[in-house]
Amino acid sequence: MASSSVVFQGFTVLPLKIEEKSTCHHYLYVKEHNIRDARDCKPKERTLFVLNVPPYCEEGHFREMFERYGTIQRIFFHSKPTSGPPTVNSSTFFPTAPVIQGYMVAYIVFKKVSSVKAITSLPYDKPLVMHKEGGQSIDTGLNKWIREYKEDVVDTAALQTEIDKYMTEYDEKIQTEIEKAKAAEGVPDEEGWVTVTKYGKNKGAPRTEAHEKALTRKEKKRRKDKELLNFYSFQMRETKREQIANLRKKFEEDKNRIALMKASRKFRPY
Repeated sequence: MASSSVVFQGFTVLPLKIEEKSTCHHYLYVKEHNIRDARDCKPKERTLFVLNVPPYCEEGHFREMFERYGTIQRIFFHSKPTSGPPTVNSSTFFPTAPVIQGYMVAYIVFKKVSSVKAITSLPYDKPLVMHKEGGQSIDTGLNKWIREYKEDVVDTAALQTEIDKYMTEYDEKIQTEIEKAKAAEGVPDEEGWVTVTKYGKNKGAPRTEAHEKALTRKEKKRRKDKELLNFYSFQMRETKREQIANLRKKFEEDKNRIALMKASRKFRPY
């Protein structure tokens, strides 16, 4: 009796063993990648969408498991489903793409449509084997620790080379922007507007007599406003002083009145 595949919510369940002698299974969930906004990097019908990919599973393992069903053109790994390509690091020492940690999703692009159809029809009772004798090994244990330790040791010469290259390209970019701005300075566009930049040739026209008079008027007005502000401040101080003097005078009057009331008080036992 021929075994059949198991499908759960549109995904074909594929058991996976790390080695041939392994008794425990991991499970991959695969289906045809077919969405409306499919990009050129992940064409419809020829792309296999894989869920629950373990972090120790690499591109070489996928090729060993699935290349028997057809030619694999590209393999993409993501932290979550997406239609676009993964972000590529533009620097070795200053990564710009986030590091995928934990379980992943994968997209396997085949050359033919029949390859995806064959994988989504695989039987459930014949698990895939990730690591076979002579194939790509699984980086775990001490070997993984040694590799991560070596990756943490920075090659200072290569780092300095990358920094020098970046600074050279940056200086060239800034110089190009300066030259472009100088060339555009004073040249009107189609609507007659003239672009003014900080790199322009015209550093400012000399002041005219009218300009000097305007500056003099502004300075006089500023001084006058300052004098008026000081006058109001003096007036406020005088008002506060008068209020304090009146309070002190009233306090003395009240104190004298209380003293007179105490002196005129008489003791009357009956």
